[in-house]
Amino acid sequence: MPANQEPAAERDPAPRVHDRVHRKLADLRKWGKSAANARLYRLRLYGLLALQAGFAASIAWFVAYHFLGESSPIVAPTTAVGIVAASMGSRLRRTVELLAGVTLGLAVGDTLMPFFGIGPWQTGVVVVLAIIVAILLKGGGSLITQAGGTAVLIATLEPPVQELSVPRFVDAAVGGLVGLGVGLLLVPIHPQRTLLRLTEPVIYPAASALHIVSAAMRTRDLGQAERGLRELRKLGAPVVALNEGLAAADEVVRLAPLRRRERRAQAFYGESIRHLERSIYSTRSLARRLATALKDDEPIPEEFPAAVDLLAAALLTLRWSIRAGCEPREVRAQILKGVELVGRAQGASSRTTSGPHVHRLGYSGLIAVGEFRTAAHDLLVSSGVETERAAAMVRAAVGWEQHK
Repeated sequence: MPANQEPAAERDPAPRVHDRVHRKLADLRKWGKSAANARLYRLRLYGLLALQAGFAASIAWFVAYHFLGESSPIVAPTTAVGIVAASMGSRLRRTVELLAGVTLGLAVGDTLMPFFGIGPWQTGVVVVLAIIVAILLKGGGSLITQAGGTAVLIATLEPPVQELSVPRFVDAAVGGLVGLGVGLLLVPIHPQRTLLRLTEPVIYPAASALHIVSAAMRTRDLGQAERGLRELRKLGAPVVALNEGLAAADEVVRLAPLRRRERRAQAFYGESIRHLERSIYSTRSLARRLATALKDDEPIPEEFPAAVDLLAAALLTLRWSIRAGCEPREVRAQILKGVELVGRAQGASSRTTSGPHVHRLGYSGLIAVGEFRTAAHDLLVSSGVETERAAAMVRAAVGWEQHK
């Protein structure tokens, strides 16, 4: 080898380092894109709430300053923003609790502070008493929190002048009414758009988790199956947020004049979401049973993972169909094909109790079949099929394979 020629082994690390750098940069770009999409999603979901809060704070400040004689309005705009911030749930209930909490905190604080004075232990005593009274009144979390928080403000920031209780309560009532009015009259949320955005963190992860479970079944990878099950279990918080959004949307179409014409559409969306939630819970049970089947080394015919893939595809197709406003025929075809494949995986059975039964699945696999059919039924109802008709369609798909 010539003296000026380097060995090949010494030239190899450079390309490897170059490849690692490219992979790191690719991972960084992927992370940045994912983070940007997450921020954009949150902006689309909560951007209107920011606008509502700004309107409510401005109007409440204007009313308190010009009509209530407050030189530095604080309580009214604060309460208005609090009402708007609670808009993803039942706003009427939370409005009552917030206003009651403000009233209670003002009453306890302004009653006791003239006797106790202002200081650290006085603040603690007033807060304890305010929360105890709220608990005795069987108040919810909003009432208890607001009562304690208002008592802190009275005990630390304001002089112990009892005569200020009434105007403060008036400020709070005005702020609460302004926040409610902005959310229901001036800038009400769009019920269907809000619900569609809230379904994204439910449908997409659920479909992805089902694909993971399906792939694990094909390769008999218990670790991957348990990973898919963990992903499905993480959907509890997004489902709760979806239910809260549904409550807020129902309230808007019931009370907001600008949204009353959407009552019929909202009724369909509400029924669809309730059955979608049931379907998600059934897929969780399905994944748990399939993971147990792998753990117990039960047989899993190739039709079963194909059926799970179809169920995942039906979730995504349903989301697309609702967004596009078209009839979800493809969704129903995918669901029923999945039911048919699960019937094949289960094996043929006789119409009579004395006839032969040929089962291709173990104990957990047979239970998973029932969970799959339950999920399929609820997803059919979520697509707009009546409950009884959906049950008949599932029975027909099962019978087609098992009794022909």
